[in-house]
Amino acid sequence: MSNTIGNCRLGVDIGGTFTDVVTVRDGRLHVAKTPSTPEAPDEGVMDGVTKSQNDVGFRSNAVGFFAHGTTVATNAVLERDWAETALITTDGFRDVLEIGRQARPDIYDFDVREPVPIVERDRRFEITERLDERGRVETPLEESTVDAVAAELAASNIDSVAISLLFSFENDEHERRIRDRLQNAGVDVSYSLSSEVLPEIREYERTLATSLNAALKPVMDTYIGRLESSIDDRGIPATMQIMQSNGGIIGAERARQRPINTLLSGPAAGVQGAAHVAALDGIDDVLTMDMGGTSCDVSMVRDGDPLVSTEVEVGDYPIGVPMISVHTIGAGGGSIAWIDDGDALRVGPRSAGAVPGPVCYGRGGDEPTVTDAQLLLGRLDPDAFLADELEADVDRVEAVIEERIAGPLDMGLEAAAQGILDVANANMERALRVVSVERGYDPREFGLVAFGGAGPLHAGALAAELDIPRVLVPRTAGVLSALGLLITDLIHDFSTSMVRRLPDVSPSELESVFAGFERDGYERLAGEGRDDDEIELERSVDLRYVGQSFELTIPLSNGDVTAETLEDAAERFHGRHERRYGHASPSAPLELVTVRLRARGLVDTPDLVASETDGCADEAIRQQRDVVYDGTVYETNVYDRDRLPVDASFDGPAIVEGGESTVVIRPEQHATVDEYGSIIVETDQ
Repeated sequence: MSNTIGNCRLGVDIGGTFTDVVTVRDGRLHVAKTPSTPEAPDEGVMDGVTKSQNDVGFRSNAVGFFAHGTTVATNAVLERDWAETALITTDGFRDVLEIGRQARPDIYDFDVREPVPIVERDRRFEITERLDERGRVETPLEESTVDAVAAELAASNIDSVAISLLFSFENDEHERRIRDRLQNAGVDVSYSLSSEVLPEIREYERTLATSLNAALKPVMDTYIGRLESSIDDRGIPATMQIMQSNGGIIGAERARQRPINTLLSGPAAGVQGAAHVAALDGIDDVLTMDMGGTSCDVSMVRDGDPLVSTEVEVGDYPIGVPMISVHTIGAGGGSIAWIDDGDALRVGPRSAGAVPGPVCYGRGGDEPTVTDAQLLLGRLDPDAFLADELEADVDRVEAVIEERIAGPLDMGLEAAAQGILDVANANMERALRVVSVERGYDPREFGLVAFGGAGPLHAGALAAELDIPRVLVPRTAGVLSALGLLITDLIHDFSTSMVRRLPDVSPSELESVFAGFERDGYERLAGEGRDDDEIELERSVDLRYVGQSFELTIPLSNGDVTAETLEDAAERFHGRHERRYGHASPSAPLELVTVRLRARGLVDTPDLVASETDGCADEAIRQQRDVVYDGTVYETNVYDRDRLPVDASFDGPAIVEGGESTVVIRPEQHATVDEYGSIIVETDQ
């Protein structure tokens, strides 16, 4: 692999509580966790690197690969803490951001509020110009209107400008001319053009993406600049790579220009990590489940690749750029159990968070949580699962569950705790059905990769309910996102809308578009150190039936585009439509909507050394204790994960305790340890 500087690879992922650093050196994996520093996230990153260096003993100049998953852009969106931004649009389209799709998120909620527009109305400006649907000029660009906007911007405190004109995906000349004229007039800010950020149809999504990218550019530029300076000062020679939402990494400079592509940086890395560890065991089709303290992220991996969508929402905003399709619900270890007005037991979405946290943390929490229920049923060891400075308060847990849940519902303590888990599991089961059954896939044909601090506690029960035959819990379940950063390829996505009836599409014109994308893809990846034999190109098109308002992405076969290529794409569209929606209309006319290309720069995947633990499974038994499963008490072996050897095999019920997570193997289930330290739980015994 080109540009290899040293034998040490670092993956750094920032979480809400901890910053995780995974180091791979000579095939050996090491995990370091340090507290996150929300006010200055780069400081937490460098603290983690320092800890990893001290633990592993490598020099800075030995780092040949440095990848980072960041929450900076995500937090800026959720907290609406972005740069002062202006928006320039075609005359008549000033209010696109507020009009949106006119869709109500809940048709029965009369108090629902629309998302706050990225750009305030008094900072949205109209320009006299107009293109038609093929990019032909109907109204020439009136430069005097640009000059008037320039005068207002020059007198303002604007940090960034978004330019989104009608049909600019067919012809970007007017957008570029406006930017150049503003720069020549002395408007020295950052610029985002819709023809570069998201050159696709749908005015709201395109304008929203461009505005959001513009608002995030100064934020991301400042953060990456500080972090790069710290890395340089440390003497680390590797060029920093940033995780994207689409499942690939990009160079830091590109991330500065396209911060919108980093909005699901951490969750995307987790899905990539899950796909990797599953592939090591020959499992290409998996559902992924990342359950932490406040939420649960679920996704799908099909044929070894995560499912990518352009219909993912972050906060209140639908993001039109390609992103790994992650469905998030408010179900975590800290999710609070409560009784609604109809005397029904509910769990979440409110969470106790890290402070005060679950009742068992002993930090003043007074509302029962999922973690408290797990503790009460014996799945967690009150003497071992918390940090050294914390001591689980079991008596307080019992008192709170009795007061808040068991008493009002006239049930026993164990029944109440089991009810809390049942409700939480039902919520997660529905989420897993959203990413599988509702897309036409049968969960019985998939494995389930469980990670995060709480995921392995619940995965066995969820798999049993969904008839998923196998659960895989990685050795690095608590830091899988950081590991995912080390096995992720460089990826650049290119797209442009070309709305045409399929019979009217010229194969040569389509080939010309792909050829242009491919040239840009090779150029970008070469600049990031990839050789030609390390680059793969993937072509696809978005098709729909004429009159539909949604599309399906259909991969194209390799080779030049011909009439036969388009016929084959049409046939596969009908098949995919049948699978996704339960029907197809092969005689109905089709329409090409968007042309896409993914340029992939392959990255060496580190070979992880197998566990060297000797002995047998019985020698790893730490203790036996009573654990409750579905109202029945079982005497359960509790295993020390670090002492389980490769090929260890044991039956449930069992508990496996590790430094990052606890794995629950239910009665009638069977577990083995693979050569990489992952625990494989067979649920169909």
